[in-house]
Amino acid sequence: GVRENVTSPTYTIGHRYHGSGVEVSHLDLYRFEGFSAAEWGDLEPYFDDAIVFVEWPEAGVGVLPPARFAVRLRHADGGRAVEISEC
Repeated sequence: GVRENVTSPTYTIGHRYHGSGVEVSHLDLYRFEGFSAAEWGDLEPYFDDAIVFVEWPEAGVGVLPPARFAVRLRHADGGRAVEISEC
């Protein structure tokens, strides 16, 4: 239900979008190698009452809330294939 343009948060780490009935957060943890308590404190609000998509979640292992689904994108037949699996 997000109607605004969605952009990569690579340099800003996160974006929050207003969906129809739910907030949606998009985080990109590519530049992280782990988290301090202070860094987690900066990211925690993105998880409040929202659906959260996290790119490169490996950086937050042991700190991020457990994932419910994994979404994998890959190149396939000149396009993209999307695989969604329950965690």
